[in-house]
Amino acid sequence: MDIRQSLSMTGRVTLRTVSMHTTGEPTRIIVSGYPSLEGTSLLEKRQFAREKCDHIRRILMHEPRGHRDMYGAILVQDTEYVRSGDADIGVLFIHNDGYSTMCGHATIALGRFLIDTHTPNLFPNREKLRYSATAKETYLNLHAPCGVVRVAVPSLHDGSTTKSDPSRPVSFLSVPSFAVAINLSLKIPEKYHWPELSAKHLLGDAPQNALRSSDSTSLPSVTIDIAYGGAFYAIVSASELGFPPPTLEISGEKDKKEKRYDRQAIDALDHATMLLKRYIQDTPELAKLLTHPTAPQMEFLYGVTVVDDYLPSSGPESVGIMDNADRPMAGSDVNICFFANQQLDRSPTGSCVSARVALAVAKRELKVGESWEYHSVVSAEADRHSERGGREGAFVGTAVEHVRLGWGKQGDVGLNAVVVKVEGKAWYIGSETFVVEEGDLLGEGFVVG
Repeated sequence: MDIRQSLSMTGRVTLRTVSMHTTGEPTRIIVSGYPSLEGTSLLEKRQFAREKCDHIRRILMHEPRGHRDMYGAILVQDTEYVRSGDADIGVLFIHNDGYSTMCGHATIALGRFLIDTHTPNLFPNREKLRYSATAKETYLNLHAPCGVVRVAVPSLHDGSTTKSDPSRPVSFLSVPSFAVAINLSLKIPEKYHWPELSAKHLLGDAPQNALRSSDSTSLPSVTIDIAYGGAFYAIVSASELGFPPPTLEISGEKDKKEKRYDRQAIDALDHATMLLKRYIQDTPELAKLLTHPTAPQMEFLYGVTVVDDYLPSSGPESVGIMDNADRPMAGSDVNICFFANQQLDRSPTGSCVSARVALAVAKRELKVGESWEYHSVVSAEADRHSERGGREGAFVGTAVEHVRLGWGKQGDVGLNAVVVKVEGKAWYIGSETFVVEEGDLLGEGFVVG
């Protein structure tokens, strides 16, 4: 018997997965070995997964099978929205620290995977999906913990079989996204200081007559925005954090295939965003800004996104990029997102794209119908090496329509929100069988650092 067969038969735990990446950010999709989740609603099943099945998350996300930046998805065939016909399937997103409410890069990957799979017990509603011969797309409603996300997957149809078309981007329509704080100036107490902030303060951030005391006027300030796109994000520029240019410097010769990133800058940003996030979480008047009118379970700060404002935000004349309707985009930029337990997103972060588009609309920097191109350091580097003109790894965010979210029984008090279209490409990496052997003391995963 082949060792691959014997391992899968003798392992204390056997899990099979399909792995994909979206601009380098992984999605490990569990296809067998995960137990049935108890509960009526998706959120109840999520709680059951957290309390009773979390060892499986650790097995797949943590070392030795994963790493601190691994990401995954658990398909949930039965949810309240699947039963009502509003969704085709549910999903729970998993990462190094637990369970996400929304994930754009994984939604893009799942769009392709769910079109390509024809396993009835994995996706019972697969054959019910609608295919448009005109648009050459297949449509899927995915029930995520934040709500139902509508996904459009470019497809190839030969009359009997439909499969995803990787040459065109998958797109999804976000849950209503909105800004809760714009140009919010924070005085950062000393216990939360990072080196670059202290240096910025010494070089002129402090008032001339500031006293060296606990007086808040002597404290360095940072201006941030906070927005929601399926999860709450604090959004801040590199210069506000005190980082000098070039913050996200990309090194290496253009003709070299090896891609290198400035690890020192990323480590410093990791430290700064960790402290900024901790300060927001520890400060009641800031934490109370994280308010959702209809979903209180979403009211926590998921990540901090740093925008490299030293790179010019390019307009359509200089960028020369077009959206799918051959219209010029408003521009592009590069950001880096740290989420969950300081997990570094290799992709431009799909749910934060939704949040950033909603924020741009609130600031009147974007209008409904306009698009913006969002890069991560990975996509920016990949495009720099591309022989096809680049922009293969960017996410495109488009403001689609205004909506209003209301509080209370009458819904008469609320806030303005935006539905955002997010586009990106995902790719298959492989399929895996993971086992935990009897007696393996490290079999259920570990984290270093």
